[in-house]
Amino acid sequence: MTDKTALITGASSGIGLELSKLFARDGYSLVLVARSTHKLESLAAELKREFGVAVIILTADLSQSGAAKHIFEAVHARGIHIQSLVNNAGFGIHKPLAETDPDENIQMLQVNIAALTELTRLFLPGMLEQKDGRILNVGSTGSFGPSPYMAAYCASKAYVLSFSEGLAEELRGTGVTVTALCPGVTPTGFQERAQVGNMPLVRYGVVSAEKVAAAGYNAMRRGKLRVVPGFANQLLVLVMSLTPRTILLRFAGRMMTE
Repeated sequence: MTDKTALITGASSGIGLELSKLFARDGYSLVLVARSTHKLESLAAELKREFGVAVIILTADLSQSGAAKHIFEAVHARGIHIQSLVNNAGFGIHKPLAETDPDENIQMLQVNIAALTELTRLFLPGMLEQKDGRILNVGSTGSFGPSPYMAAYCASKAYVLSFSEGLAEELRGTGVTVTALCPGVTPTGFQERAQVGNMPLVRYGVVSAEKVAAAGYNAMRRGKLRVVPGFANQLLVLVMSLTPRTILLRFAGRMMTE
């Protein structure tokens, strides 16, 4: 492994997969984390073949308590220093809260909030010691406002944005930066798992996983605090910030139903 090593969660598909390619293109060694060993093995072989970089795969389910610590210990045991941490893993649930599976809700919050926070906490001291580090946390346009029918999901992504911004200020002048990537609708497996169907929001501001990854990667490299890929999504975030809360909630409710 080289001095430049990136750890990417949710690396086997979508934005995580595209980010893996960008890091590999620039010569980073990689630690790739996802639930599917088969997909990770396939991606690792592709990256080694195309870019000649070192790749380690770790199969882990971040919805389970203890997974983040297991990842850290596995990396630490190999003597690997993580220079860039990408907290990309996450999923959503599109249903009225009363109709959701309580266990699935807890698993979502474990991935979107708890694992992201724990991984950041565990790998941050090594970055501070080296006075060099990049952290990229994947939020959502849902980070900027509440949403009926995905109330817990958007709340979890609001946490990601707030956490990233607060931590970034803590780390000012240390050589370690934090960037929040807040994409809108991105064609990945997210929509199928969240069961969003054909609601209006899915047809608005769609940006490819490749473009979202590039926007996040470039912003992270520059140490930018946050990035919203796509003009339509940037406009949406602006409108959300200017719209009275009661009106915003009613609008969001219509956008989130078929």
